[in-house]
Amino acid sequence: MQITPMSAFGYEITDVDLAAASGEELGEVKAAFADAGLIVVRGQTLSEAQHIAFAERYGEINVNRFFTAHPAYRKIALVTKEPDQQMNIGLHWHTDHSYDETPALGSMLLAKELPPRGGDTCFASMYSLYDRLSPGLQRTLEGMNAVHSAKHVFGTMNKPVVVDAMVKGSEGDRIGNASAADALPDPVHPVVIRHPLSGKKSLYINPQFTLHFEGWTPEESRPLMDYLFELGKSENEMCRVEWRAGTMTFWDNRATWHSAMNDYHGFRRHMHRITIEGCALEAAVGGVFEGAFDEDCAMSGA
Repeated sequence: MQITPMSAFGYEITDVDLAAASGEELGEVKAAFADAGLIVVRGQTLSEAQHIAFAERYGEINVNRFFTAHPAYRKIALVTKEPDQQMNIGLHWHTDHSYDETPALGSMLLAKELPPRGGDTCFASMYSLYDRLSPGLQRTLEGMNAVHSAKHVFGTMNKPVVVDAMVKGSEGDRIGNASAADALPDPVHPVVIRHPLSGKKSLYINPQFTLHFEGWTPEESRPLMDYLFELGKSENEMCRVEWRAGTMTFWDNRATWHSAMNDYHGFRRHMHRITIEGCALEAAVGGVFEGAFDEDCAMSGA
C-alpha cells in the first residue's frame, strides 16, 4: 500500500484492496484520514455489500433522509446526474449534515460511472482555514456558536432555485422528503471545534447550511461569514479530486468543505455514497490536544 500526500492537503492511497485490507493497512488508512480529513483511494472494485461492510468498520451508517436510496441497499445513497439534467447535486460549497444535532463523521463516495471528462470534486480544509486566521480573530471565533439549518435547502419553504431545479420536471426526483427537513430543529454548534479524531482546531461553519452566529442577526453575521467563506475557497489552498474508475473518496465533515463541479453536461455521472454517524462536537479551548483520541467518538476500524 502506498500513501502519498496530495498537493494542498489530504492523501492519495494506492495498491490496496479495501475489501481485503489487513488490520495494519486499515490502521494506516485511519491515521491518514484522521490527520488530513480527506483520503482518495484508487483502484477499488467494491460491490455494494463490500462498500457497506467497509463503512461499518468505522461506525454506524446514516441512512440519508433526502437523497434517493439504492433500490436494494438502503444504506447507499445515489448521487447521480443524467445526460439530460442541467443541475448537479452538491455544486455549492458545503459540509454534509451540519444541520443535524449530532453531525455525521464523514462520507465515502465511490465512483460507479463517470463522464469522459469533468465532474471533479473540490475540497477545502477547515484546519487550514483556522490556521490562516489572525490570533485575534481565532480567539474571537473560539468563543462563538453558530446556527445551522436544512430547511432553506431541503425543506418546503424558501427553497433556492437550484434545489427546485433538482427535484422538479425534467431534472428528476433526486432529492425529496422536504417535510423531514421542515421538522428538523436548527442546531447550534461551536464555530471552532476540537476535532474528535485529530485533536486539532477546525472551523465549523459552511456556506450552505450555516445561517448566522448565535446571538447575532443574519445581517450582522453576513460580513464576517462572507469573509471566512471566501478565504476558505482560496484556490491555492484547495484540493481538486479527479475521479477515475474505482476511486473512493472519504472526507471528514468536521474538517472539510466540498463542492462538486458541474462541467460535464450531456454525460452521466453516477456515484454511491455512504455517510457515517458522528458525535456531538465540542468547542476548542486552549492549545493543540496532545492526548489520545476520544474513544467514544473515534472510528472503530477493526
